[in-house]
Amino acid sequence: MKVLKSLSEFGRIRKGCVLTIGNFDGVHVGHREILRTARALAEDHDAEMVVMTFEPHPVAVLHPEKAPGVLTPLPLKLDLLRDYADGCVIVLEDNRELLQLSPENFVEQFLMATFAPRFIVEGHDFHFGARRAGDIETLGAFGRQKGFEVVVVPPKQMTLPMGETIRVSSTVIRYMLESGHVADAAVALSRPYRLLGPIVSGRGRGRQLGFPTLNMARPEQVIPAEGVYAGFVEVADDPDPGAPGLSKAERLPAAFSIGEIRTFEERHPLLIEAHVLDEPAGGLARKWMVMEFVRHLRPQHKFTSPDELVAQIGRDCDQARAVLKEFIQGETP
Repeated sequence: MKVLKSLSEFGRIRKGCVLTIGNFDGVHVGHREILRTARALAEDHDAEMVVMTFEPHPVAVLHPEKAPGVLTPLPLKLDLLRDYADGCVIVLEDNRELLQLSPENFVEQFLMATFAPRFIVEGHDFHFGARRAGDIETLGAFGRQKGFEVVVVPPKQMTLPMGETIRVSSTVIRYMLESGHVADAAVALSRPYRLLGPIVSGRGRGRQLGFPTLNMARPEQVIPAEGVYAGFVEVADDPDPGAPGLSKAERLPAAFSIGEIRTFEERHPLLIEAHVLDEPAGGLARKWMVMEFVRHLRPQHKFTSPDELVAQIGRDCDQARAVLKEFIQGETP
């Protein structure tokens, strides 16, 4: 997969490609259906598949105060796109001029001049051009004029545990995570949610209690709600999940804690901690960590004594082991 970030590089793309455009934050099941459809079209018509995404989100460029939380920072997003976009990924970085083109000029001056696509594959809610004035119907009309075909992929649905059926979207997944519903988010994503961030020195409190932790600096991603979770940890020297360091990292069962310090201090800084089960965390100290969230175990609360806290952490670790053992068995064919 080639990744192009400069307009000067776009001439390397063959005309008549199959193009799909979107932020693809999360690369969730709806995005994956779009990507699969585009790849199938490219294979059927011997065309190049091109995925165009944005860094940062267009809203963050034009209206920073309204920018949505990030599900997948660029290294994670590219790693996920690699499974589907075996041709080319374009990363448009903070291109304000392009985002301010009218729908007509976006099609004529950019899409046709740069790609002359044969197919454009999008979801039903696709918008483009200044003030998001263009929609999927507008794009279809331009396609009939300019000679490309627009393929619309229906949205993906999922059923929640309470029986409600909803349309999968990045917005819905952000809400699930911020509410602590990481298992529901995993269904919408088709994989557990992952946080990527640098490892920082902690206060040593976990080690003093007998449960040493790896501590993550607050990442520029959506952070799941405060609570205790079961999940997996990967550690490496390189922050790029596609690089040899992290792509070959061992996936280690862990219990996570996200929350403010309440038992020992009046001040309450947010901590993001991972206790690796049955393995000394000191031997895992690297520069970067991925936390993969499988299930929410309990909310945070203040304990009356360190002994009470230690007893509860022990129970949390036992529950995390059981949850992750069941999860691994479910993953195994």
